[in-house]
Amino acid sequence: MDVFKVNSPHTWKKFVYFPQSIYRDDPLWIAPLWSEQKKMFSPRHLQQYQYDLFLVGENRQPAGRAAVFIDANYNEYWKEKTGFFGSYECLNDSHASKKLLSACEDWLRQRSMDRMRGPISFESQNWGVICEGFGQQPRIMSPYNPPYYNDLFLDAGLNKVKDLEVFAAETEHYQIPERYTRHAELLRKKYRLTIRHADMKHLVDEVRTIVDLSNRSLYRNWGYAPISMNEAEGIARDLKMIVRPELVLIVESGGSPIGFSIALPDIYQVLKGLNGRLFPLGIFKILTGMSKINEYRMWALGIVPEYHRKGIDTLLYLETFKIFRHKKIRMEANYILEDNYAMKDAVVKLGMKKARAYRIYEKRIA
Repeated sequence: MDVFKVNSPHTWKKFVYFPQSIYRDDPLWIAPLWSEQKKMFSPRHLQQYQYDLFLVGENRQPAGRAAVFIDANYNEYWKEKTGFFGSYECLNDSHASKKLLSACEDWLRQRSMDRMRGPISFESQNWGVICEGFGQQPRIMSPYNPPYYNDLFLDAGLNKVKDLEVFAAETEHYQIPERYTRHAELLRKKYRLTIRHADMKHLVDEVRTIVDLSNRSLYRNWGYAPISMNEAEGIARDLKMIVRPELVLIVESGGSPIGFSIALPDIYQVLKGLNGRLFPLGIFKILTGMSKINEYRMWALGIVPEYHRKGIDTLLYLETFKIFRHKKIRMEANYILEDNYAMKDAVVKLGMKKARAYRIYEKRIA
């Protein structure tokens, strides 16, 4: 069993398509768009990182894959020497997994990192592995994995560092608690709050506003590093086809933005059966199927620190629920840090229930 770097078009293609080896017989799995996967692993897309891609296998037949990388922006922000591994997929083979993760660890050691954390994907907010809530189909920009991945990480000497929790509710018969309606009106008057939708005609300006709010509201949040405008514009371009402007909310106090939320339709519902390919019928199915999607993810939500713990996050959830009133929609709040008790308390009081959890692992590098 050998570990080898991706250093040719042939091995790069094996790396990109390797998940088929793990999930081809899984009835729940939905293949991602391979064109997007190719873009994500392209050198141009990854130029902000110092990275390598590894495969492990026998006779160069892959049994697993992983990316290893250093995010200088993250380490500068936190004054750390943390390296990351991600895009991890592996057969249920402890020997192969140990060889693969050991190669990532050695790579980081050679570059003076003192810890390895993951899995962290290159895809925005695709962090961790499912550790609770198996038996559900893949979700947009979220991990999907078999249960044994957790055992493989423990076998390789990694330990849990943080859980990310997901809460969900269905809107068809959802009744907004009366006390929240009263509280919302009091909040609006007290802080002179207004909530508006994103203006897609001025998308660049809106992206700048959201980047500023995100960086201010998530300041020193575990695992977060400031987003640059280039990164944000790239994410905006990637999501432009699926984003619904009425689900991008900006809350203002006296006309000044203080918070935002973004809910995304779960495009995996319309990717089913496409085998990850847009042609010949994929684009048509996506365009005609978008209006039928009934599962959404609250992908991002932030309130600037001076307005924390005032219930304004609840206001954004309520406004989103109102948009789906009288429709059968499943909404997920994804992710919430396991120790973010204020936000967990808010969503539970709104009637949302825990649906899933993702785990991030870490190992000290000797």
